[in-house]
Amino acid sequence: MWTEGSSAVTDWLDHLLILPILLPLAVAAVLIPINERDRTLKGAIGFASTLVVFILSMILMRLAAAGTGSLPGSGVYQLGNWPAPFGIVLVLDRLSALMLCLTSGLALAAQAYSMARWHTAGHHFHSLFQLLVAGLNGAFLTGDLFNLFVFFEMMLAASYGLLLHGSGPLRVKAGLHYIAVNLAASALFLIGVSLIYGAAGTLNMADLATKLAALEPRSRTLVEMGSAILGVAFLVKAGMWPLSFWLPTAYAAATPPVAGVFAVLTKVGIYVIIRLHLLVFGTAAGTSSGFGQDWLVTGGMLTIAFGGIGVLASQAMGRLAGYSVLVSSGTLLAAVGLGHDGMLAGALFYLVSSTLTIGAFFLLIELVERGRDAGADVLAVTMEAYGDFDEDEEEEEVGVAIPGTMAVLGLCFCLCALLLAGLPPFSGFIAKFALISGLFDMPGAELATAISAADWTYVTLLILSGLAAMIAMNRIGIRTFWASIEGTIPRVVVIEITPVVVLLAACIFLSLQAGPAMRYMQATADDLLAPLTHSERVLSAPRAGSQ
Repeated sequence: MWTEGSSAVTDWLDHLLILPILLPLAVAAVLIPINERDRTLKGAIGFASTLVVFILSMILMRLAAAGTGSLPGSGVYQLGNWPAPFGIVLVLDRLSALMLCLTSGLALAAQAYSMARWHTAGHHFHSLFQLLVAGLNGAFLTGDLFNLFVFFEMMLAASYGLLLHGSGPLRVKAGLHYIAVNLAASALFLIGVSLIYGAAGTLNMADLATKLAALEPRSRTLVEMGSAILGVAFLVKAGMWPLSFWLPTAYAAATPPVAGVFAVLTKVGIYVIIRLHLLVFGTAAGTSSGFGQDWLVTGGMLTIAFGGIGVLASQAMGRLAGYSVLVSSGTLLAAVGLGHDGMLAGALFYLVSSTLTIGAFFLLIELVERGRDAGADVLAVTMEAYGDFDEDEEEEEVGVAIPGTMAVLGLCFCLCALLLAGLPPFSGFIAKFALISGLFDMPGAELATAISAADWTYVTLLILSGLAAMIAMNRIGIRTFWASIEGTIPRVVVIEITPVVVLLAACIFLSLQAGPAMRYMQATADDLLAPLTHSERVLSAPRAGSQ
């Protein structure tokens, strides 16, 4: 239990909140001057840094779970010892701690996978990777919109380099689309932030939440306009249809470890939408309460439908995984937009489960396809239409064939299929069950009148998207593991298959520990549904040395 005191240990722990940003940032700078021929050394340093960040995230998550009284500085870190809203603050609560842990865990698996060979495909891979982790952690911790933009840009700049890592015409083409779309989204971000600051005079999210209801109608309208423009930027990042046309191609073209860690990038957009929607436009926002809710419901459901059709139509596993990202995003956006308090905990559980599953699937795809005959996929009649031709590049064969390789790969593939489809008894099913249960969690009399057509549409899409994933995974699985007689046993090294197994084991652990996990998600949802408590904690946090 954290207690007030002036010991050296206490002083050091006061700075715990900023370490998930500073450490990868410093390591990225240290790695740049190291010769590219020493990639093993660079990889070891980068991996050690990500491992430390993961451990720090676990510690912060345990402190957050114990309550805000256990967090250093009550979870508010004031840079330069300037209090909010005048100074820059980092804010840790249960949601940001959860996202830190999820990001660093996924990054750890992707980085371990890359060290088999992919980190040698280009320059400065590990520096870019550390910058991506720093940007992601900063976006989850920052308490104001301007620094959210700063960390967004850091994350995006690193992701540009990582997407182009490995080169090749397909990767460069998809990378240029990705860069152009995200630069446009960044411009919208700046315009939205400027409008909000001009109208409200603050960019601190906690401060904005307390001021919004008291603004004059004209200023409030400007804040809503700015938030709508800002929302478009976040929805591009979250992958909402029709702003997601770039995503399946870009993610399918990325190298496996990059695509694996990119599985969490769309969740940054989801995270910010959850944060702003419930904090700034929550119950204390007066007439602005619930702003943009209908757009989230409509956009989310269209995204599920579009993603589900894309999953069914995909002939290549990379595109199937890309469309699965869209289904995941749509499910979360619509769940937030429907506005049922009981669904929020289930949505957070689904966020974790779907991110881990899709990350594992992206890593697994290359291992499975490594042993397939290059001409097998050409038989798929729609493949040419999608432009999924194999790149004309010779890949170096690495590692040795692990005994039972096909059995291990097949088992991992089956687990991915069950988790993506949401079949029992795994976490994908528990997440969808929690979402539907939260939707119908109302007293009998109220339930009869409160369930709308949108709610029933959401339930139908949730079930149909799972069915689409099951059909698509079965079709590709049969073609890959059963029907192919010309394929060879892929040569897989332990460092490649281990991250896949660990991520899937995390999903199984989440299934076994569903009770404690749901209690944490429910406590997180309760925090999010009490926006004034969050604002008071941030704005009343004492300066260091004033206690």
